[in-house]
Order: sequence, then structure tokens, then C-alpha cells
Amino acid sequence: MNICICGGGNLATVCAGFFAAQESVTVSLLTRKPEAWASTVEVTDPDGHCFQGRLNQVSARPEDVIPQSDVVLLCLPGFAIEPSLQAIRPWLSATTAVGSVVSSTGFFFLAHDLLPAGQPLFGFQRVPFISRVEVYGHRARLMGYKPELSIAVEHDSPELLPQLESLFRTPLRRLNSFYEASLTNSNPILHTGRLFTLWRNWHGEAIPNPIRFYDEWTDEASACILGMDEELMSLTRLLGISEAAVPSLLTYYESTDVPSLTRKIRSITAFHGILAPMKQTPGGYVPDFTSRYFTEDFPFGLRFIRQLLHDHNLPCPRVDEVFAWGMQKAVSA
Repeated sequence: MNICICGGGNLATVCAGFFAAQESVTVSLLTRKPEAWASTVEVTDPDGHCFQGRLNQVSARPEDVIPQSDVVLLCLPGFAIEPSLQAIRPWLSATTAVGSVVSSTGFFFLAHDLLPAGQPLFGFQRVPFISRVEVYGHRARLMGYKPELSIAVEHDSPELLPQLESLFRTPLRRLNSFYEASLTNSNPILHTGRLFTLWRNWHGEAIPNPIRFYDEWTDEASACILGMDEELMSLTRLLGISEAAVPSLLTYYESTDVPSLTRKIRSITAFHGILAPMKQTPGGYVPDFTSRYFTEDFPFGLRFIRQLLHDHNLPCPRVDEVFAWGMQKAVSA
């Protein structure tokens, strides 16, 4: 199987080394910085196992690596998906499967618009690995395996899912539609609602210490995200998506109301110590409106939820308010 990975960050590095270490798998890389990559990528997992994968080719030119690929996997932030699909489109065969490591930043919506009808597509509901680069283009850590991965697939061949299952060495659960992979109340609602309540009334003042994003979670933030979540749930019900596929925030966080949700979010060990996106100035800390929280979660996360709500004439005043505020901050940064 010939695979081309598009990207050069944490997930791209882990996937490149992890896949290339497998027999009968050839991995090429499409990246803006081909000169920074070693011919062999090393990936270490939590059990101490080291995967060493030799790359077939690393290039910044789609025509070098796309035509011979059976699978193209995008390991990209939301803003890079559209230009990347446009760049690879002329070099795709009709049978090449194009996928994304996560679908909540608009992959399926953009692929439907930009790629030929009938192009095989796949996208994961959540990222398959937690990944960290140690040395760019050379070495990375796979922080943990998941017991199962949920994936949406369109126009696929019978071989695709078994191939992907073998690649990721993880059982795959096929979702009923691309909506189930694309619509999530994780980052697009959890992050944006928290940011809105943190800084909607900010007027330029600095504070002495950075804010802990989850440890200092507030009831105001919980009320905001629950209001947004109710609007999302009205959309999922209209689209026939079960709550098992896209659970409400109260269900997902095993909570019953605003105070219990606040307590739950504050108690999650994995969230402890994560800071709000801020930057240090001579006078103290101020919001960083150029962070990925703003450049990703508003224009390439919440955007598609809002767009579908409007397309289906569903009222979404809370989503509208948060989206308008976040986009204004991101644009003006």
C-alpha cells in the first residue's frame, strides 16, 4: 500500500514513522519543509517500543508524491485543508482514498466542494493518537493508543477499512454518516464558549498571571456552552444523528446542570494545568487572539455548525453571538 501523508506536525510525524515501519507499506510525505526531514523517522510509544520507518520520498510538490498513492492522509490544521485539497486535486486518481485525521474542522464539507463526486473519502471523529514531535522531521512520541476509532467513509472499496485498521493497529467503528464525524461539541463549542465568557468584556487590561483554562472554569462558561450545545442538538436531531454518536455535553461529562458541569470540568485530571491562550507583555498577560484556539476553533470548527444551523433555518442565537465575537477577534488580531 502506498500512502502519502500531508503535513509536518505532531500527527504527521507519528503517522509517518508508525506506518513506514510496517511491512508492505510505502510512505511518502508532502510538506512545506522537505529539507528538514530525515530519510528515517523514529517513533516511540508509551510501552517503550521504537518504530523506525524509512520514507520513500519527501517533497513540497504534489506531483511528486500524489499520483502513485493509494491513500492520502491529511494531518493538517483547519486553515490548511482547503489549499491542500486544491493542490492535490489535479494529481489524484479516481480510486485514491483521501482522508483526514480529524473531521471537525470541515474536511468533509470542503472535500465535497473541491474533489470530484465519487472520490473515496474517510475522516476520523477524533484524532487517532496523541502525538508530540521531539525533533522536527526526525523523531516523535506516540503518547497513547485508543481502544477504538470512529470513522466516516464514503465511496470506499471493500479493502479500505481493513487497510486502515491494519495501518492504525486499532479497531475501527464505522459511523452512519459524515455528519457524525464532522459535528462535535468538543473544541468548536467547549473552547469557543469558554473564550467568549473569558474575554467578551476585555478592554485591553493586562493581568499578573495567566488564566488556567479548565482549572478556573466558571458557571458562566458552563451556561454558555450548554446553550450552544442545545442549538447543536436541535441540528443533530433534525439530521437523524443519534445521541450515541454525538452525545450532549451533559451526557458526555456525566453532569445534570450548570454547577455539576463546572465541577466535572474542573476535576478532569488530563485538563489540569492547561493555560488559556495568552501572551506575556511588559505589563502582564493579555489574550492571544492569534492562537489556534481562535484561528482554528472559530473559522474551521464552529463555522460549519453555524452554517448548517442556518441552512436548516434552526434558531441559534447563542452560536451566532459567540461566532461573531470570535471571528471579529481573530480577524483583528
